[in-house]
Amino acid sequence: MGNSKKLHEVSAKQAGRKGRRKKWTKDDTELTLLSAPTLLWFLIFSYMPMFGIIIAFKNYKLAGGGHGFLYSLLTSDWAGFGNFRYFFTSNSFAMLLRNTILYNIVFIIISASVAVGGALILSNMRNKRGSKVYQTMMFLPYFMSWVVVSYFVYALLTPERGFVNGIITAMGGEPVMWYQEAKYWPFIIVFLNTWKGMGYGMVIYLASITGIDPSLYEAAIMDGATKAQQARHITLPSIKPVFVMMLILDCGKIFNSDFGLFYQVTGGDTGIAVHDGFYI
Repeated sequence: MGNSKKLHEVSAKQAGRKGRRKKWTKDDTELTLLSAPTLLWFLIFSYMPMFGIIIAFKNYKLAGGGHGFLYSLLTSDWAGFGNFRYFFTSNSFAMLLRNTILYNIVFIIISASVAVGGALILSNMRNKRGSKVYQTMMFLPYFMSWVVVSYFVYALLTPERGFVNGIITAMGGEPVMWYQEAKYWPFIIVFLNTWKGMGYGMVIYLASITGIDPSLYEAAIMDGATKAQQARHITLPSIKPVFVMMLILDCGKIFNSDFGLFYQVTGGDTGIAVHDGFYI
């Protein structure tokens, strides 16, 4: 009885040593190496740039003697929360806050509607090859930077040789000074944001639609359901969880300000930016 107890204690100690020895395994090493590029990317592009947020607490002044931005930032006097007090008490704060929220609400509603509608149309196309071509064409703008898009917009809207003004003058109208008139840009901004991002959302909803059980559609067809009724009673309820998830993610970015969209596309026109409240 005593010997069996001692053997049990020895085996328990050996098992404990083996457990401690196997805390770091080969799988852990492989997973760490796989995650290293992602961790490095976040470190370089997400965490290291956060050092620059101290500029919000500085009375930034460009240092003389040919010194760069970093030296000027470190040698500038501390302003504490003075910059924040100035911003929150300025006359533009209410307009900037209002327009930022309204723009993002419009972005969310229109982008989600276009993405879901496009996914429904593509999923119901009989020509699957054509569906893939359209899907690729709609997804390509997502990979373009706003710098590239701004050149396309400039080619269309430049007052002297723009394509749009060429059509207007050919029809006997007067050329429009697009970059000097702020009233046109809310519609242009919303259109460009929807055009650039609809392919990404469409692919997500198409993947969700592909995962729906085909037997549901077969039963609906046997019951005489039309395409519209199938979309209303099968497709839309099935993709509802994905839609809600995308909506939550978009709402989390409602206070984001896309610098490329609001600065590059408008050509850096401060008059347009101040009038429409693009910046935060």
